[in-house]
Amino acid sequence: MALVSQTQRPIVSVDSLALIVYLLYAAGYFFVFPALAGVVIAYVKIEDADPVLRSHYQFQIRTFSIGLLYLTIGFLLTIVLIGIPILVWWFVWSLIRIVKGMAAINEHKPIANPRSWLFG
Repeated sequence: MALVSQTQRPIVSVDSLALIVYLLYAAGYFFVFPALAGVVIAYVKIEDADPVLRSHYQFQIRTFSIGLLYLTIGFLLTIVLIGIPILVWWFVWSLIRIVKGMAAINEHKPIANPRSWLFG
């Protein structure tokens, strides 16, 4: 008779889950729902994460929130053509944040400044 372990191992490692959130954000360029799922995962996992992963989840939440602000302002201002550079800035800004976050999580390094409005 086998004894059941008191603590079950997660299906996905914690580093992999943070990486999945970055990948969901990247998929958010083509579809809306992956980015929404990514921010929900980040909000759920931030409380029980170690300091390295907490910095990534904070970074991911801020990337979503600030990105949503950029998108809203950019789309509203496309009527007067000012929104187009704002949308281009959002794309470049978010792409850099996603790539930088993926590279850092791959090395299990924290984001230096997860509350930054720029690139962390």
